[in-house]
Amino acid sequence: MTYNFDPDRWYENQRRALDAKRDRGELTRESHQAGLDDLERRYEDMTSRLDKPFGLNGTPRSPGPRRQE
Repeated sequence: MTYNFDPDRWYENQRRALDAKRDRGELTRESHQAGLDDLERRYEDMTSRLDKPFGLNGTPRSPGPRRQE
């Protein structure tokens, strides 16, 4: 299975959305900065998980198809 999520693109899209809300007057400078701080925290949390190995230890498995002998 291929996982095509791009965290850098996600971050840029989220940042642009915050900037657009600020530019339209929907966010104050303080709320915009709070949004950026939260975005940075979420991005760091997300990318830290991407660097870890994937494992299925402890996950129950269903039996596969029987082998032909």
